Amino acid sequence: MNTTEKSKESASTVAGETAGGTVTPETSAVTDRPRLQSQWKSLVFDIKRFAVHDGDGIRTTVFFKGCPLRCKWCQNPEGLKATRQPVYLRNQCIHCGHCKAAARPGQLTWKDNSPVLNHQYPGHFDEVVYACPAAAIRYDSTPYDLDTLMEKIREDAVFFKSGGGVTFSGGEPFLQGHFLEDILKRCKAEGFHTAIESSFFADPTLVKACAPYLDRIFADIKILDPAGHRQATGRDNTQILENIAWLLDTPEHRDKVIIRTPLIPGFTATMENVGDIARWISGHYPGVKYELLNYNPLASAKYEMTGQDYSLPPHPMFTGDEMNAFRQTARDNGVMNLIEE
Repeated sequence: MNTTEKSKESASTVAGETAGGTVTPETSAVTDRPRLQSQWKSLVFDIKRFAVHDGDGIRTTVFFKGCPLRCKWCQNPEGLKATRQPVYLRNQCIHCGHCKAAARPGQLTWKDNSPVLNHQYPGHFDEVVYACPAAAIRYDSTPYDLDTLMEKIREDAVFFKSGGGVTFSGGEPFLQGHFLEDILKRCKAEGFHTAIESSFFADPTLVKACAPYLDRIFADIKILDPAGHRQATGRDNTQILENIAWLLDTPEHRDKVIIRTPLIPGFTATMENVGDIARWISGHYPGVKYELLNYNPLASAKYEMTGQDYSLPPHPMFTGDEMNAFRQTARDNGVMNLIEE
């Protein structure tokens, strides 16, 4: 996922937008029926407003659904699948049983006076979502076409005037195909600063088509070794490195790029890996900007509601001294522009 691993949202911030902790679900328990699939253009699992960690200034961050990677530490598991899925928010459930009565065979079981959703069920959950009076069962994402997504972005335009803008994240934003290219063009036409957070496991043609409409590019390099990358994410990193190499080798784009490595215990957080990445990126562009992201142990809270298991053992964030050691390794291996928060 794209995943810059910087999403700080709690388990409740799904299926809607977050603004100061307020969640707007895709369906208000009784009044609004879910949209028809025929109207979908893109799935968004969150719109984070007033974001300050996703680029310059105050930003609106759009999280697209769907990711080709399966990082074992994924910070946004609700954004992995490209299809719309139901989620269960246990703390909102009033245990009324309406969902049980509305469910089709195979959609859920009833255990300890609560529903257990079958996330392998092949069909939609419209009736179950519609039946829940407490919005404890809802969809994990909202369908948007270009016009409706631009309307949401424009709501925050006043904040963009002071150096902010809109950031597209995920999931993997490039998985949206030409929808991403079109929304970037619209944002630039209205004068909005644009940014992307991506793994760059993407079609090179699409990357090159979108790059002119991006003002800031956050690119993840998690693991440089191909075998290690495949073991940790399920995918080879050849395409990722080719796309990032093109960005760093292209004068009109290289200064827009910030390379990020999330420091994950047992996977990416080794001096060897950080040194390898530092040498590779500085070899392509000596002035490259590089940021090391501390481990975020809070992601596991999201896994239960999406019916997934978090496979990493408990581990605290790295200490200041440990982070400084990683940063020094990057400097020792050629990085001159190290970003520190």
